[in-house]
Amino acid sequence: MREWASINGKLTPADQAQVSVYDSGFMQGVGLFETMRAYDGRVFRLNAHLARLTGAARQLGWSAIPPHDELRRAVEQVLDAVEQSDARVRLTVTTGSLRATESDTPRLTIVTTATPGIPYPDELYAKGATAVISKYRQSRADPTTGFKTTSYFSRLAALRIAHAAHAFEALWMTPENHLAEGSISNLFLVKDAELLTPSLETPVLPGITRAAVLEAAEGLGIPIVERGLSIDDLLAADEVFITNSLMEIVPIVRIEREPIATEKVGEITARLRECYADFVREECLSED
Repeated sequence: MREWASINGKLTPADQAQVSVYDSGFMQGVGLFETMRAYDGRVFRLNAHLARLTGAARQLGWSAIPPHDELRRAVEQVLDAVEQSDARVRLTVTTGSLRATESDTPRLTIVTTATPGIPYPDELYAKGATAVISKYRQSRADPTTGFKTTSYFSRLAALRIAHAAHAFEALWMTPENHLAEGSISNLFLVKDAELLTPSLETPVLPGITRAAVLEAAEGLGIPIVERGLSIDDLLAADEVFITNSLMEIVPIVRIEREPIATEKVGEITARLRECYADFVREECLSED
């Protein structure tokens, strides 16, 4: 099945897509991206994804801010082209060519791709997964922390080590030994019927799925605590799960060789997964 890309509004088969060798994303890793999931041809919470990307560009001091409407059109363009209603969509924006002049338009490079959605196996959600603690540390002194930048090697390196140990995810801690997040996910614990998660000031990425989970918990009357969390909190949790837009909510039942509680998917995790599925049905699958 053909995969499609849009580069600054021009639609092309993904295997034929090209950007400049002088592009700042290629040369210097200066870029932002969003990975999104489309259900029945609609991206779940697209506006939130676009707002996060444009907000990050402002906070990082980009001289040109990606136009919200142009980003939306680029996403819709590849979704219309892909031959499957459920898809994985990636939006990448860089600050453009290092050889650009003032007269060059556009100054930014905006790339979107859409590939048919390949769901994670049902067993992952039914039985849960293993996570390991990364040897690397996440510091607030790093100017890219808390942003979804294309400078992603450290995350992939930690994830590669986790996969070599037959684990699904690598969890990062801060230099102060506070839990932060996964290489590709946000982290949640459940203890005594409360939902715990590291605060955004840790700092961690303000995940779109993270926000949806907090909304779901509030609707279900589950108390929410955002604070600094330790490895002891993690190992003493009744339930642990991780989130991102593609995987949604994945239970974690082991930390390395240590089981979390009964080593089974917890009740609150299951309730939040049901609520998240309701959000998707209401926002993406219902008729207008």
